[in-house]
Amino acid sequence: MTFRKFPLAFLVLALCTSSAFAKKQPKYEQAHQLTAEQAALVQRAIAREKVLIKSIQQHTPLVETYIQDTRPDQKLYTIPVSDTYMLSRVDFGKGFFDRSYEPRENKKKGGFFKNSIGSIAGLSKALGLDTKFTYNSLGFTEMMFLDPSGFDQQHYQFNYVRREFLGTVRTWVFDVHPKTNGQGRFYGRVWIEDEEGNIVRFNGTFTPPTNEDSSKYYFHFDSWRMNLQPGIWLPVAVYVEESQRTEGDKAVGLKAQTHFWGYSLKLPTRDSENVSVKVDEAEDKSDDSQDVSPLQAQREWVLQAENNVLDRLTQAGLLAPPTQGGYEQTVLEQIVTNLAVPNNLAFTTPVRCRVMLTDTVEMTTVGNTIIVSKGLIDSMPNEPTIASVIAMEMAHIVMGHHIDTRYAFNDRLLFPDESTFQRINMYHTDHDNEEAQKRAYEYLQASMYKDQLPQAGLFWAQLADRGKVLKQLNTPKLGDSLLRADGSPWMKDLAHQAPKINWDDLTQIAALPLGSWLKTDPWDDRVHMLSAKRYAPMNPRDKMPLEVTPVYFKLQRYNASAVPPSSAMPGMAPAQQGDPTQNPAAGQPSDGQPANPGQQTPPPSAAQPAGGDSSAQQQPPASPQLR
Repeated sequence: MTFRKFPLAFLVLALCTSSAFAKKQPKYEQAHQLTAEQAALVQRAIAREKVLIKSIQQHTPLVETYIQDTRPDQKLYTIPVSDTYMLSRVDFGKGFFDRSYEPRENKKKGGFFKNSIGSIAGLSKALGLDTKFTYNSLGFTEMMFLDPSGFDQQHYQFNYVRREFLGTVRTWVFDVHPKTNGQGRFYGRVWIEDEEGNIVRFNGTFTPPTNEDSSKYYFHFDSWRMNLQPGIWLPVAVYVEESQRTEGDKAVGLKAQTHFWGYSLKLPTRDSENVSVKVDEAEDKSDDSQDVSPLQAQREWVLQAENNVLDRLTQAGLLAPPTQGGYEQTVLEQIVTNLAVPNNLAFTTPVRCRVMLTDTVEMTTVGNTIIVSKGLIDSMPNEPTIASVIAMEMAHIVMGHHIDTRYAFNDRLLFPDESTFQRINMYHTDHDNEEAQKRAYEYLQASMYKDQLPQAGLFWAQLADRGKVLKQLNTPKLGDSLLRADGSPWMKDLAHQAPKINWDDLTQIAALPLGSWLKTDPWDDRVHMLSAKRYAPMNPRDKMPLEVTPVYFKLQRYNASAVPPSSAMPGMAPAQQGDPTQNPAAGQPSDGQPANPGQQTPPPSAAQPAGGDSSAQQQPPASPQLR
């Protein structure tokens, strides 16, 4: 190796010239002059942002954040190594109050946070927004808003980029940066819809990239809003990602999703106790009998406790309201029928199914109601896997592992929403789970799924494998984990039947990324099936089991977004949905175009609720496939 020597005078001159040149360079590239039309749209966007801030103060949405720390991997690009989960209710009426839903194992006195500072600080630390040098008090709220106090042309430069459609909404795209150095100012890109001037998406960070360590403290994010009511665009999701960070001598990354829902929920009870629980859609259950037997009285007592708990969970924003002809009936309750008929299970009270709105992977029963979390449903790749989960919960019901009947007294449910996980205990004992998994395996062996059990076992094996690092995802908030305390799956017999996980086998789909099947309406909390094309993985990196992925919405205006629930469900037979475990093309029809489950026409019997009455669960399905 050779070195070239330069005169000292030359080096000094070069440094001085470089320094002088750097001083003359502006902090940001000068924006092009906006046209009159572009400037008018920017002014409308600034005004609408102020209106949005005032409008959202009338709402108290739930905010769920799930974070996965990652590291580089040669085959899979990145893999998760740890995770963090948070759920809270945000009150914008009094200075952005944020109350955390305390986990059931947390027995600290004082309960939830009494103001927003503690909760926001905790979330900020998890997202890297709080350091030992400074605390960014807007670290959380600025992911929902660009700049609540200073978003105007006095503080920001706007540079027009192009026009772009996000779904059916036409937007104008602008690059935005602060005119002066300010802590926590937004730096990135905004999308402004062209009718009213609402900002519907913004993408960037809260600090300018002044040095290579900036992303260690301020992460990049992509924030989305939806037109939930006429003239109202509200935050619905935020995706955070940093792929090039270093901690010590290790390269680390981060992926996170934040979701908002419950905008139409009534105001929470704040510091006071909840004084009423409303029971909607009460049904007349009278029959010809004038008297009630002791056994029937006991069952009615359990049912009363069950209904009280379900109503309370729905009011707290944790349980999706039932939708007539929706996912719960056309898929989950139909699977109940497919298991009940061949096993001769006669339920005097119909078995119902509900969806818990959290991303945690958990399941439980409340009386005769099976509750499955959205995170669990989203990650299950096929119908046999769903059936294995439903079978275990049906076994709990049949074996009498009932709800605690103390909830039949309504006053026991009068507590603040944030105390729900502590005050309602819906989990089963290890002994009950052991009995239930054995009985569930018997149900599956006698059902139409008996020849597809290795597919279901593959999911349980994958869950156990990823469960070693995704501990928060597999820590239940309300019900039961699918994993034992030692990390092995409860349905161990199924897992033993599964083939070995092979990342290079692109036809083997053990589990799906989070968010693969269901979407939650942020306004009314109902769940609907995603109407999305399904593509086969082209390489092992495309599999992403149980992983956080970016969010992207095809936006619609409110009048165009009233779409009935899709009947094309993940529980449909593999041939109908292009099940990747059955078809190497993973849903691609013969013409080579990717299948779109949201556009499939379901068989006529798919619309019949399985749980409508007790006789509905005694009739066999029209064919051996789920209808």
